Amino acid sequence: DLKGIISPTTVGIKAAAQYLDGSQYKGKVLLTGLGTPNDMRAYVKDGTVEAFELWDPAKLGELAAYAAVALASGQITGAAGQSFKAGSLGSFTVGANGVVTLGQPIVFDSTNISQFNF
Repeated sequence: DLKGIISPTTVGIKAAAQYLDGSQYKGKVLLTGLGTPNDMRAYVKDGTVEAFELWDPAKLGELAAYAAVALASGQITGAAGQSFKAGSLGSFTVGANGVVTLGQPIVFDSTNISQFNF
């Protein structure tokens, strides 16, 4: 009676996709979660997985670098509510406990998975 699997890890979604790909449940049990495009590309292209998500590591690194520069230069202190610019990523505001969030993850599917290489 299983209708779907949501895997919160890149290892888990790949393992589940490997199983579903060669099983009688391919196309019957939906699979999604967090994964990397390189690990999941074949499973999206063959229809085992319709879509999955993950944050872009290059954008995460870029945001971390801008935040570090803003902090080191004294533009921000890390207090909640302070804002800084992160180049082409836009402006960001420091949240509670000094957390800066990139935003929503990328949804990878058959229309865009070939554009990513990580």
